[in-house]
Amino acid sequence: MAPEPLQIDIITIFPRMLDGVLGESMLKRAQAAGLVRIRCVNLRDFATGVHLATDDRPYGGGPGMVMKPEPVFKAVESLRRPGSKVILMTPQGAPFKQATALALSRERHLIIICGHYEGVDERIRSALVDLEISIGDYVLTNGVLPAAVVADAVVRLLPGVLGGEGATEDESFTTGRLEYPQYTRPPVFRGLAVPDILTSGNHAEIAKWRLEQSRARTQTRRRHL
Repeated sequence: MAPEPLQIDIITIFPRMLDGVLGESMLKRAQAAGLVRIRCVNLRDFATGVHLATDDRPYGGGPGMVMKPEPVFKAVESLRRPGSKVILMTPQGAPFKQATALALSRERHLIIICGHYEGVDERIRSALVDLEISIGDYVLTNGVLPAAVVADAVVRLLPGVLGGEGATEDESFTTGRLEYPQYTRPPVFRGLAVPDILTSGNHAEIAKWRLEQSRARTQTRRRHL
């Protein structure tokens, strides 16, 4: 019996922002193949009142609005099941790394809360969230695009999504290094030639060259790795 596919639920007040991302390329194929199920959940479906408000003014004053706890709790509690992992996309979260994507690809159910406005009521963070993730030290309008980044990085690591085993083994960060330079046809383009070693057919020397290039590129561009 095949294992149950990964379920990703993305909670947002802007679900249509994800239509293009989820309906194209690898994410579309993975869903069509039954390797993952991705659902956009409209937070306003869990709001009350005439205006279905999901935000309110912050206690203590200050600019902007804060996401209310009631609709977020209702949304998460309607989706959560044993083993679910609840993620909050926030600039204050842990930096998103390849190792995080790999760990999340081994889960069976991810619930991703997209932050908006000035952030979320702290009770959401303290009582609902298992993991806070940031995709970088900058601020976006909302958490939808970061959620799409996480979904893409996770889904491509699922078995069968990118083809045969080993498809992601030599990629940047998987080995703790940046990936080596890649070339394809033509062998010479505008006077720039493919390194001779890559057309030599000597696979041992090619592997050695790639390792050297990977180490050199990492040392130059990511000294902390």
